[in-house]
Amino acid sequence: MKKIATVLLSSVLLVGAVACQDVSKTSSDSPDSPQASPSAPTQDTVKDSQEDAQSQVRRDQLNSDIRANEQRNNAFNGSDQQRSDDQIETEVRSKLEANIPKSQLAVEAEKGVVTINGTVPDQQDIQKIDPLAMQIKGVKSVQNKATYAPPTNDNQQNNQGQNQNKQ
Repeated sequence: MKKIATVLLSSVLLVGAVACQDVSKTSSDSPDSPQASPSAPTQDTVKDSQEDAQSQVRRDQLNSDIRANEQRNNAFNGSDQQRSDDQIETEVRSKLEANIPKSQLAVEAEKGVVTINGTVPDQQDIQKIDPLAMQIKGVKSVQNKATYAPPTNDNQQNNQGQNQNKQ
């Protein structure tokens, strides 16, 4: 009986640790934290991110996620602005992914203050981030650390890495 309890407890802790990611990301290549310095994405990475974010299935999923979070919040809090940091992160990430599909952004929220880091391939996209994030209930302010980084060719990035290794 003790072995079963130990296995169950270990399984729950393992699942909890894996599921407890502190940062919501708009793509798998986004920075792992808002403090990490972003690097310029490759053209293939930008294309993959855009195709994923612009597919009808993904857009439906993003809209469904936002709608479900809104309904859950309204059911438990009325239409109150008070939300958990995880809810805010999820909704801001979904909003950014749907509206800036080529981006690679990491989103972190703490007490309503949203920090966004990563790269966008178009200069105008940086200016879209703050208004989009502020549309989400519970967001008090936005710290936009996103940078403009045009996509590079895979060959350019490999050459840069080789040049740095030579120095």
